[in-house]
Amino acid sequence: MNDQIQLLQLNLHTSSYRFALLCFITAFIVTLLSIPPVIAFIRKFKLYDKPNARKEHSSPIPTMGGIAVIAGMMAALFLWFPFFNNIIQTTFFFSIAALLVLGIFDDLKDISAKYKFVIQTGLASLVALSGIRITSLEGLFTIYELPVSAQYSFTILTLVGITNAFNLIDGIDGLAGGLGFMSLITLGIFLTVSGDANTALIAFALAGALLAFLYFNLNPARIFMGDTGSLVLGFVIAILCVRLMQVNLSATNSVIAYSPVFVLSIVLIPVFDTLRVFGVRMWKGKSPFSPDKTHIHHLLTNQGFSHAFAAKVISILHAFILLNAIWLKNTKQELTLIILFALMVFSVYIFKNRTLIFRRKEYYSRKPE
Repeated sequence: MNDQIQLLQLNLHTSSYRFALLCFITAFIVTLLSIPPVIAFIRKFKLYDKPNARKEHSSPIPTMGGIAVIAGMMAALFLWFPFFNNIIQTTFFFSIAALLVLGIFDDLKDISAKYKFVIQTGLASLVALSGIRITSLEGLFTIYELPVSAQYSFTILTLVGITNAFNLIDGIDGLAGGLGFMSLITLGIFLTVSGDANTALIAFALAGALLAFLYFNLNPARIFMGDTGSLVLGFVIAILCVRLMQVNLSATNSVIAYSPVFVLSIVLIPVFDTLRVFGVRMWKGKSPFSPDKTHIHHLLTNQGFSHAFAAKVISILHAFILLNAIWLKNTKQELTLIILFALMVFSVYIFKNRTLIFRRKEYYSRKPE
């Protein structure tokens, strides 16, 4: 019996995804059932996310939905994940627990960014020490094997950077969850195809939990994931990205010719947006962490578009980027990087100048008097 499916230049053996499907469904059900009690608890104790200069909502909304998301992920992994007593798994789950606690305290007390950065750096260092490291750039800019010191520093920078990028992109209803869901499904598929089906279960479990969460988070949102969820989401995606690079590098028959740029495409929107916003703020002489409304979703909502429309447009852009990365997975890295960078620059320009473009269209379509 042929259980092979051809999808986007990939041969998917459906038998390899049985436990992935079980993880996905289990996490979805547990999260779906967990969110209503979480909302009730938050309303009882008035633990709301209140509006401020950074945020788009105008009234207090229940937060810490990440508790239900992580509960769903962990329930699925507890049932279906093959646990081994090794340092990598121990470090991973310890980091998730630590970030969950950090996120809860941040949602409750609004912890200083520098303290969060120190804790994230410490956890990223533990992950790198456990063996999850970027060891090679596979020829990107003619760089192959990295020195050990560069492996640690580059891995820590990647983990902390992606974690905070997802934390910062969580600004409107459904955006971080939607981007995270697509990224996790992509990571799960490619990890499985590359021969690491066990690690892929983490991606599918978190994806299932996010899908259930989106039912409550799409505009108008009934709950936010908060830092409780976005920190864990970004950290897990970052680890899975590094793991995919490791697996692809050691595979006998690599599915991806060049994994560094392919992995970048999976997190491109939040990473590019964070670098762009920080760069603009510093160019203007401000702190990169100063509150404003210049993120990619703000470019749309500032012009009067709804949260729902902005989230859909950015999610469609993310899907387009992922499809291009898959189609270009055997293309020279530098060329793919240029294409992806140009796509992001063009998208930001369109989002910022949408009103000007439509005014021009209206002017040229106006009948002469």
